[in-house]
Amino acid sequence: MTRYLINFSYDGSNYNGYQKQKGLNTIQGKIEDALKYINNKDTKFSASGRTDAFVHANNQFGHVDIDVNITENKLKRALNSLLPDDIYVKSAKKVNDDFHCRYMVKEKQYIYIINMGEFNPIERKYVYQFCNKLNLYKMKKALKYIKGTHDFEKFSSNEHKEKNTVRSIYTAKIKKRKNYLIFSFSGNGFLKYMVRIIVGVLIQIGSNKMNPSDIKQIFSGDYKFKYKKIAPPEGLYLNNVKYKKI
Repeated sequence: MTRYLINFSYDGSNYNGYQKQKGLNTIQGKIEDALKYINNKDTKFSASGRTDAFVHANNQFGHVDIDVNITENKLKRALNSLLPDDIYVKSAKKVNDDFHCRYMVKEKQYIYIINMGEFNPIERKYVYQFCNKLNLYKMKKALKYIKGTHDFEKFSSNEHKEKNTVRSIYTAKIKKRKNYLIFSFSGNGFLKYMVRIIVGVLIQIGSNKMNPSDIKQIFSGDYKFKYKKIAPPEGLYLNNVKYKKI
């Protein structure tokens, strides 16, 4: 048996999220179907984390144990020959048997893209078509409150009632390119809907419906108004994952 680390990307437009679910079209389901053919048996594929329905990944990672003798390059080619065109394996690398793609994550990076200009039907599955101007200065000011180590329970759905909702955000940035805003967040981990709720709050701040300092009140539990407007999934990308050791 050999453990492989798989680096792959996908267009999430046609999928009900990453995690395998009975009767639903998922990224994990497609990959495990391909691995079953290669490994001659049902084979579990573990990823660095889940992505929601319609969310994309530029660089997602997962590990798998393969019993048959196969080189890294042949495994990559075999997977790509069996996977649909909206999932692509970039590399397959042999790793130690104790490597775990989820528990050994050092840093994750997400990006979120918004179009403030004219509606673009071609990009509608890949960029949030907000189609209104936003106050970039106020949003950048608000990002200062997001960075650092906080309890992000109030910036997540927390439907799974996780015991630990404290996360560290290392970088939080916004870049403007013509009519597009590109948000980037890196940290040691993210809760369910966390990035989309943060972006939703930033959009309200950029629309002058909230103030940057309101984020401090949300963290403390003192904010008394409804603020959880989850940004649509289409603009969200898992951009990269870094590991402590490989």
